[in-house]
Amino acid sequence: MTENILVGRPWKKLALMACLFLPAPAHATPVLVVDADSQQVLYQEDAGVPWYPASTTKLMTALVVFEALRAGEVNLATPVTMTRNATKQAFLESGLIFGRTMTLEDALFAMIAASANDVAVALAEAVAPDEPTFVRKMNEAAIRLGMTGTHFSNPNGLFDKTNYTTARDLAILGMEVDRLFPEYRRFFLASAVTIDGKEIKSNNLLLTRFNGTIGMKTGFLCASGRNFVGLATRNGKRVAVVILGATTERERNERSAQYLTEAFDGRLPAKAGLVGNLQNRTDVAPQDMRVRLCTDKSAAYEASRDALYPMGLPGNASYLGDQIPGQVHAISTRANESLSDVPVPIRRPSELKPKPGSAG
Repeated sequence: MTENILVGRPWKKLALMACLFLPAPAHATPVLVVDADSQQVLYQEDAGVPWYPASTTKLMTALVVFEALRAGEVNLATPVTMTRNATKQAFLESGLIFGRTMTLEDALFAMIAASANDVAVALAEAVAPDEPTFVRKMNEAAIRLGMTGTHFSNPNGLFDKTNYTTARDLAILGMEVDRLFPEYRRFFLASAVTIDGKEIKSNNLLLTRFNGTIGMKTGFLCASGRNFVGLATRNGKRVAVVILGATTERERNERSAQYLTEAFDGRLPAKAGLVGNLQNRTDVAPQDMRVRLCTDKSAAYEASRDALYPMGLPGNASYLGDQIPGQVHAISTRANESLSDVPVPIRRPSELKPKPGSAG
């Protein structure tokens, strides 16, 4: 029908094609709150709009590693070594260099609590033959889970236009990680790690300021804003929350705690059906938040967001009033003696000449 209407009207065809891939609505920042037991949606805003996941990507990396553990392909003592590829990753705080090695158990703590981009890649290479093979496993898992608006391009969430997801899909992922692998919940509870004595704190403030928090992962890129996939439990009720595109850590933390509080208090009645029935938007592209968050325009945008979400600012009440002792996991690394950082000597030209009688 559409093709018949457009015959002889190329300008209308171009207009329709332009509408198929419009950017997401300006200033929309997706939110999703779900009862993790019933899968009922308690609240949502643009939950199907595509977004750059940043380090919430590591939830899928963790799931693939957990699957490999359950299958017996690796174990918690399996060595994870910092390869050349791993040490090339951006935004590194771990301080790890080529050849340093830790256990797979420690690597999971480093990736989840410290959000170490290099360790995420090293983990992928320890579990699969190479990083691309691991990423393929991530996308296969996304398909199995029904994450219809998601595609992964790396194991750590560093910016790539083909690394995208939705709040709907992240909520499904977070709840499935927790449901399928309860024995590994401890990895999401650490509020900090020390790597060879260097402390790196988790950006998930709810772990130490909101009672009942049991995970899961934060993320930040200039392109994505500050993302959060959280899970908390109180009085036998489990609630998942996803916030995408928050401007500041305060906004992300306070809004997440507010939605969780309202859910536990029964102020978010289930009216939107099951989370799996939410529709992902395939007609829009992910927003790029860089202009708003990482340029000279960021101050004005931040001020506008502070006006919308003043919780926790001076003179305003906070949803993060609890005081919970932090859990710190200590990691010690060692040198992998089988790897050498010494370059291979280059043979001189005279040595490269074929010797008499050789196949040269």
